Amino acid sequence: MAVINLYSLGHFLQWFFIGRFLLKNWHVFLVLSAGWEVFELLLPYDIARESALNKSGDMLLNCLGFAAGNALRTK
Repeated sequence: MAVINLYSLGHFLQWFFIGRFLLKNWHVFLVLSAGWEVFELLLPYDIARESALNKSGDMLLNCLGFAAGNALRTK
């Protein structure tokens, strides 16, 4: 398994658009983002099975996407 995969790109884009258009609060973002990663561990599907290294890569890209979206937000 790789640290970053195609789904990681989806995480980045998802959080970019959420940060750009919907949400500014980092605390809410962290709860939602980490909560989703934990929820994925509970899903009974093989597609949701990832290594801890991949989960950390997803969290990194979530943060980068959200930060980039917030940076481009119009005040």
